[in-house]
This record gives sequence, C-alpha cells and structure tokens, in this order.
Amino acid sequence: MEWSRDGLDWPNHVTSRFVEAGGLRWHVQTAGTGPAVLLVHGTAASTHSWRDVLPLLAQRYLVMAADLPGHGFTSAPRSAHGWTLPGMAGAVADLLRVLDVEPQVTVGHSAGAAILVRAALDGRIAPRHIVSINGALLPFHGVGRHLFPTMARLMFLNPVMPALFAWRASHGGVVDDLIESTGSHIDAAGLVFYRRLMADRGHVGAALSMMASWDLDALERLLPRLATPLTLVVGSKDKAIPPRDADRVRELLPGAAVRVLAGLGHLAHEERPKDVVQVIDEVASTAPARAGGIHQN
Repeated sequence: MEWSRDGLDWPNHVTSRFVEAGGLRWHVQTAGTGPAVLLVHGTAASTHSWRDVLPLLAQRYLVMAADLPGHGFTSAPRSAHGWTLPGMAGAVADLLRVLDVEPQVTVGHSAGAAILVRAALDGRIAPRHIVSINGALLPFHGVGRHLFPTMARLMFLNPVMPALFAWRASHGGVVDDLIESTGSHIDAAGLVFYRRLMADRGHVGAALSMMASWDLDALERLLPRLATPLTLVVGSKDKAIPPRDADRVRELLPGAAVRVLAGLGHLAHEERPKDVVQVIDEVASTAPARAGGIHQN
C-alpha cells in the first residue's frame, strides 16, 4: 500500500503519521488526550477497522492505533521470527517504547487480542486491562486445527498465491463474501477499504505469513499465567471465532469477564462501535490502579 496513492481518503487520515521502531516503518494514528488506550486490529485488517471507534474514544482518551507489520501501510518484518506471535508482540512493544506511551487499557480484535495477551505474558507491556473483541486466543477446532495453518504456509511459500488472491479480490464479490462469512454486516464504506486492502498482494501476503507462523497451542498453555485483567467481548453471531471459546478461556482464567453482544458477528466493533466503546469506557473506569504482568508458577 502506498500512502501517497491510497492514504488520502483513509479513515482518520488526519491523525496518521509514520514512526520508525524495531526496524519497521509503522503507520500510526493518534488522537485525543487523557488516559492512553491502544487499539490493535486483527489479521488482514488495518487501522481502518477502528474508523468509528477511534474518534469516539478520542473524546476522552489518548487513543493510538497502528497497522500491524506487513499490513496496510506498515512495512513487513525482515525475519521469519517477525511473523510469529512472540515476534508480533515484541514489535508492538517496541513501537510503544518509541512512542513513549504506556497504555492503561489495550484493546485487540481477533489476532490483535492474542498479540496483546502474549506481550503481557512476555512482560513487554503492562496495561491495567486487556479487552479482547472476538479474540483468537485458542487453536482452531477439529480438522481446521492443522489444516488452516498448513494451507496458509503452502500458499505463502507459493509466491503466485498472494498475487492471485489480490487479483480475485479486485474482480467481483470475493471480499464481500469473505466479510459475510464472519457473521458480520458492515457498512459500504468499510467494504470499500477491505476490498482495497485485499487487492494488495503485500497485504495479502502478510496475512498469510501470520497464519502460517502462529502457534496458538503455546498461547493456550500460557493463558493461566496471565495476571492482567481480561474482558472478553463476544459477538453472539461470530462465525470466525466460536463464541463458546470464551467459556474455555474462562476455564483457564476464572477471573476473566465476558460481555456478549447480541446479534453481532466477528467484526462487532465495526457493526456497532458505540456498544464496544461503552465496554471500553466501563473497563477504563474500573481498571485497578496497578500494572499487569504474569504469575510465576
């Protein structure tokens, strides 16, 4: 993605800037004043995913959002480790260090939630609270447990595949069908930006690289060590992350809170941003006055 070409009409583009951190050139959006809140999008998305959430939060908080490595307008990692979950978590922590900000509340959607949890487990960030929106915190179920990562790895190793998918995304309703398959119905503006992202071979390649490199089994094993308070926001119609996963996470973390948003799918924060902002407000107002970390076993 080229900022000079694609960024002029990007959501909240007036809040955008570029920051060098950890060997990457990050696209970062910052707005508002007050307690710091960090927003981390999921696989194959970008800062546009927070287009309605960011300005609402900026009325009361200092809000930061960034395109993940290889996504949107942020450059791609140079090493294989950079695509792994610990690598992504470390990269986000490096960015926060350069920005010289310690968020009180961190909010992650899908894979973004996994990144934040891993960063807290690794002691790289210490927020007072983590909000997971349909978080991808557990391995895939059934045959998909091994099939999806393997398929992503094979597609990534074939340099033609990202270009082929990008070409298909630019012709027809491929992206619209993909969004609908998550159980969400977003506005026309949101679809426009997803189509643009999915038509970019670099962005598609980054999404495949993440899927091929992640080990969610390891995250599941580590979850009981998480000391940072966690709120699970669950869309009742999410077809990407089964809502029942929240019950399993609570088995591992009995202190985790669950908020079910009825009628919403995987992109709940894009469907009803005000509902998600309300949850973040409640969390921010009750977050304990201490930093999170890990329990030592």
